[in-house]
Amino acid sequence: MILVDRIVEDMKAAMKAGDRLRLSAIRMLRAAIKDKEIELGHSLSDDEVFALIAKLVKQRKDAASQYAEAGRNELEAKELDEAKIYQAYLPAQLSDDEVAALVAEAIEQTGAAGIRDMGKVMGALKPKVQGRADMGKLSGMVKAQLSAA
Repeated sequence: MILVDRIVEDMKAAMKAGDRLRLSAIRMLRAAIKDKEIELGHSLSDDEVFALIAKLVKQRKDAASQYAEAGRNELEAKELDEAKIYQAYLPAQLSDDEVAALVAEAIEQTGAAGIRDMGKVMGALKPKVQGRADMGKLSGMVKAQLSAA
């Protein structure tokens, strides 16, 4: 089953169950997918949907941290709950050790010698880890390994 079909089925299940938070989050996800399809002019592949979902998860976590700083705990909890709903559609996340191994492999493959080559390394890594690792964390690991080299 392709990911978009699974999302539609989950939306129907949330409607039947009366799960308002889940239904709302999935509707927002479907709207974001539809907007991206209109923008690009074609149906999204699963990889493109994964990238979109990863972006939505990051947005929710950023919003939650801002709500936490402002003392708005109920809104923080809502954002974190939505992020959990979206994360269920992402593939299993890579461990730090797996990411570190992929970074080392990408540095070796690209022949990166220093921080100037970070773009090459990130370009090689992005398709391998899209939706399975936090890109900000990945960037930090690449920078650390290139600085040590």
